[in-house]
Amino acid sequence: MLNLAPPSRRSTSRRILATSALVVTAALALSACTAPKADSADNGKPNFELSATTPAPSGEIDSFTWSTYAEPYSLDYAYAFDYADNQILSNICDSLTRWNPDLSTSPGLAESVENPTPTTWVYNLRPDVKFHDGTTMTADDAVASMRRHLDPAVGSFWATSYQNVASIDKTGDLQVTVTTTIPDSQFNQSLSGAPGVIESAATLAKDGADYGNSTGGVNCTGPFSFAGWKSGEGITLERFDDYWDKDLIAKSKKVEFVFMNDPNARINAWKAGEIDGGWMVPSNAVEQLNSSGNGKVYFGTNSAVYSMIVSNLTGALKDAKVRQALTMAIDRQGLVKAAEQGYATVTNAITTKSVWQGADQATVDSAFDDLKSYPYDVAAAKKLVDEAGATGQEVVIATSPITANFDVIAQATAAAATSIGLKPKIETISPNKYTTLFSDPTAREGIDLFLTNWYLSSSDPLEMFGILRTGEFSNYGNWSDPEFDQVVNEAVGIMDPNERAKKSAKAQAIVNEQVPWLPLYEQPTMLWLGKNISGVAPSINFMYYPWAATIGAS
Repeated sequence: MLNLAPPSRRSTSRRILATSALVVTAALALSACTAPKADSADNGKPNFELSATTPAPSGEIDSFTWSTYAEPYSLDYAYAFDYADNQILSNICDSLTRWNPDLSTSPGLAESVENPTPTTWVYNLRPDVKFHDGTTMTADDAVASMRRHLDPAVGSFWATSYQNVASIDKTGDLQVTVTTTIPDSQFNQSLSGAPGVIESAATLAKDGADYGNSTGGVNCTGPFSFAGWKSGEGITLERFDDYWDKDLIAKSKKVEFVFMNDPNARINAWKAGEIDGGWMVPSNAVEQLNSSGNGKVYFGTNSAVYSMIVSNLTGALKDAKVRQALTMAIDRQGLVKAAEQGYATVTNAITTKSVWQGADQATVDSAFDDLKSYPYDVAAAKKLVDEAGATGQEVVIATSPITANFDVIAQATAAAATSIGLKPKIETISPNKYTTLFSDPTAREGIDLFLTNWYLSSSDPLEMFGILRTGEFSNYGNWSDPEFDQVVNEAVGIMDPNERAKKSAKAQAIVNEQVPWLPLYEQPTMLWLGKNISGVAPSINFMYYPWAATIGAS
């Protein structure tokens, strides 16, 4: 959603779930993070350990501050498609189901879900759930909230999640029935994220075009309510004491989100104790932060992969041979060392194993072990460029001063392009403008490549492959492969997780061969917690789970 981002999505990143032996179960049992090992980037082993959680808080706290790298595009759930948006919205708005720290799902605003026919989903809502204005949630609110994703006038960034929906109807005071045109394994899974958010129908009607912006705000059901948005500065949330989930009543009375585009400013504020916490810790800051005496960096489960998105398939990168060549010409192992100080692992896939839940271990192993490898080989890569007739053609690489690794990756990609006979040009843009690359086609004009740390919003790899079908919102380069489309469409209708994963493995192999996105490496979720607060789990689920409610005094 850096998604840096991020939805069938937007930013350098953005999807659903079950039980599985896949999710680094052993690693999640560990609770300590380690300092970089001298040879970590050379021996291929990660130099970090994952934490399932952070120490339990000792009690409540009046308030805490939290940095975010950019101002949200919107707090309207229909447009909340990136890290900056969703990490805030997840504490204000609840979804029908909930994405937990271990990437499992559990009931949310829907206390139960039924699938009585292959094309019918029934959502039984919780009684007595209050919106922040004190009104009570009903099926009318759920219907109004969900139907917005079908409305062309709204233009939801999450419309892909609803692409097979035929109707959304109230079938009881607290019951909503969704009918799909075909069996769709992905629809229900998407509802643990922004596609499943329920807002007051009255608020949507009253606020109109101001809904979700700095003027209108939002009126949802989460553990915090929207208290104010100062453009260019920050967003304030206040505890909602009438929250329906008594186990997640916020431990802090207030949260102040501070917009900080400059990564060095964020790091310095964390070290000095001026800002209490933040997600997306730059790798080059881990050691200095841990030695500051003001807190600790934690590592947790992630669903994201750093990749270079090919956003122009009519220029130098139109031939798959050139895309393969550029992947081979990037010293990705060296990049992990230079850009991430070893806090990452090279991958040939654009999904992580953590999201292949419900599949047999053998299925998952095959899906990754059988992929084409792209070893660092400049000579072989240059030969591919020559064969494609692309020598001397220009490649424009967009970057932004979001974190230090952005510049390192851009420079490494440019150097790789030069080494194989291409003519790279780096275009540096602001973090806020960079985010629009994921939502606005005009912002991508003249850009051939841009970096993403694309996260999935569910624990099913099919979410990733679904967005790369012909004509999809997040298929930024308009890549098209009929065989791939057919495999993915067949997988959507398969309800058995392991059988669906086998189809996903075929889709992954096609993407691996065609390289519409250039896979670089995957990282753990990285969290900075100042010494005065604790309690949150360092997991990618912070995008859709009310994580701030778990934070209290250390």
